[in-house]
Amino acid sequence: MRNIALGFFVVLNIFTACSKSENKDEKKELPPQPYEFIVAKSGPAESLTQYPARLEGVENVEIRPKIDGFVEKIYIDEGSQVSKGQLLFLIRNPQYEQSVLAAQATVNSARAAVATAQMQVTKTKPLVDKKIISAYELQSAELALKSAKASLAETQAQLTNARVNQGYTKLYSPVSGVVGTLPYKAGSYISTATAQPLTTVSNVSKIFAYFSINEKQQLEFFKHAEGATIKEKLKNSPLVELILSDGSKYDEKGKIESISGLVDPNTGSFSMRATFPNPKGLIRSGYSATVQLPNNLENVIIIPQSATYELQGKVLVYVIG
Repeated sequence: MRNIALGFFVVLNIFTACSKSENKDEKKELPPQPYEFIVAKSGPAESLTQYPARLEGVENVEIRPKIDGFVEKIYIDEGSQVSKGQLLFLIRNPQYEQSVLAAQATVNSARAAVATAQMQVTKTKPLVDKKIISAYELQSAELALKSAKASLAETQAQLTNARVNQGYTKLYSPVSGVVGTLPYKAGSYISTATAQPLTTVSNVSKIFAYFSINEKQQLEFFKHAEGATIKEKLKNSPLVELILSDGSKYDEKGKIESISGLVDPNTGSFSMRATFPNPKGLIRSGYSATVQLPNNLENVIIIPQSATYELQGKVLVYVIG
């Protein structure tokens, strides 16, 4: 039994040795494989840094009622383009029409009182001049005329106020832009205390892109920007690009126009705003996107991306020599 085992062990060793010898011969037979290489050089380069951004129109105006009443007519639709001064809603409340009629009647009465007081002054003055009656009568008539004129002015103010309130039954767009959602339909009761606006009109002729950078990035930004003041540095900063949510690059380039003066204590970041033209109105307020900033680098080693590979989240490159 021992001889059989020993014989098997010897055969196994011989077979293994032969296999290793064959593999070794095969490796020796492989010719050297050529690999391309480059000589890395240092110089200036540009890198791109991306920041998540929130997009808003230059104006987002909430349309809210200034009076209570029922929505009688809606002249626009969600997503429609409106012009400044365009009629949007009609609110029905008979109270305001009645107030105008009542105020107008009061004005008419006050005007009649002024006319009567004026006639009394005109009639009294020659009698005083002829000393038929005392000057006291004329003074009384003139005071009555002043009082009537004051009452007329008061009633005219009340009429103006009533007409202003009646004018609030029609809601016009204060800006040109795009209509948002319409949460209230015709027949809905609304008031000045209503929490939700009737709609929002967004002026999207230009788009504001809001994004945040940390303290280190803020220092680097101002360090490389030309200018003596923050205003000059922002003016001389390079144009930025916008990557939309579908991954496409927006046609228009933007400009960084403002940066917050204080760091957010909760996030440790600075808020920045870039402005992009929106001539076609394709971008709407509320979109999300990515702002892409160019960074100018000096004296860096430049390596083609095709010469690198990734391993466990790190970008690596082979070095010869």
